[in-house]
Amino acid sequence: MATITIRDEDVSLDRPTLVEGLPGVGLVGKLATDHLVETFDMTYYASIDCDGLPRISVYEEGNRTIRPPVRLYADESRDLVALQSDVPVSASAASDFATCVTEWVADHDATPIYMSGLPEQKEADQIPSLYGVATGDAGGRLDDHDIGLPRDRGAVSGPTGALLYEAEARGLDALGLVVQSDPQFPDPEAARILIEHGINPLTGTDADTDDLVERAEEISDQKEQLAQRMQEADPDESSQAQSIRMFQ
Repeated sequence: MATITIRDEDVSLDRPTLVEGLPGVGLVGKLATDHLVETFDMTYYASIDCDGLPRISVYEEGNRTIRPPVRLYADESRDLVALQSDVPVSASAASDFATCVTEWVADHDATPIYMSGLPEQKEADQIPSLYGVATGDAGGRLDDHDIGLPRDRGAVSGPTGALLYEAEARGLDALGLVVQSDPQFPDPEAARILIEHGINPLTGTDADTDDLVERAEEISDQKEQLAQRMQEADPDESSQAQSIRMFQ
């Protein structure tokens, strides 16, 4: 059973946008969401508890406060909510987790942005490509901001795939952003593309990404252990996009 526990009752939201940052290929969604939480100094709003999540406690540098591993942060002024996760969601819990998050989305008339990395090797100076998919009537927003169409038939797996599936099954509006990502290591450049060409225009925000790029090496070092864990985990725990070609 998954539950969302509100930690700050004073937070007021009006049809917010939810940006999801579950660990996956290149840690692109997590890197982007962590950056938003830090850049906008977002408020710890709620915790998510689920049977399939590890029972661990998280703390930050220079702070004694203990928090659960999966949390929601909010920015009232921007009507923005970020789902921040320090652990993968197990395959056995993905359906329950997706149902819980989607119920919150429906109850708050929110529009979620779900993010996945498409594992592809890139040249050092190659700009990662980005495209979008949607459920309900949300596809028009991708067209409005010139976010590209998929180049191939594909699928989104892991808990992010479950979230998109749940939104489609309920007829809710949801956006999915897929970015070309390093298949082995954290990819801050792909996260930058997600923010600059996806999240910022879709949410009307102005998150600066200079710091994300300047700290790319430091970020890669900090996140490499989690990325290694994601490579070793059950593939169904790692959110990613992948091509599906007929007759292969």
